[in-house]
Amino acid sequence: MTHNEIMGEAIALSQHNIEDGNGGPFAAVVVKDGAIIARGANHVTAENDPTAHAEIVAIREACRVLGTFQLTGCIVYTTCEPCPMCLGALYWARPDRIYYANTRADAKAIGFDDAFIYDELVLPIERRAIPMDQLMRDEALATFDSWKHKTDKTHY
Repeated sequence: MTHNEIMGEAIALSQHNIEDGNGGPFAAVVVKDGAIIARGANHVTAENDPTAHAEIVAIREACRVLGTFQLTGCIVYTTCEPCPMCLGALYWARPDRIYYANTRADAKAIGFDDAFIYDELVLPIERRAIPMDQLMRDEALATFDSWKHKTDKTHY
């Protein structure tokens, strides 16, 4: 399949998601060795899950299919430039490449504004919209020390 054909599959899934009333107009597919191995559509409202973005759904399915927590050797096609959450998840998943169709400006134009989150990420913690307070750092650092010295850990 060509890049356009694969993106066309994602766009069709996005339209189908709108028609079925499952969520927003977003979809993603994951490709490995030229074949689609996973699909995901936005199910935030259908599942009452704010993390059920298309890319997250597709990443989870692809990792199940591959039996691994990374998407090395994979290409992700998504119908919109990933939001900050999805972008973070994609970086953790480590695909080889990401193709997107619509931009975040296109999403903002129809009521999906990720700019707020992008803006929040660069603010000092004390200036963010959701208050954050640190608790029990010394106790939590003990677990980091345990991880640091664990000899049979799986790196990621």
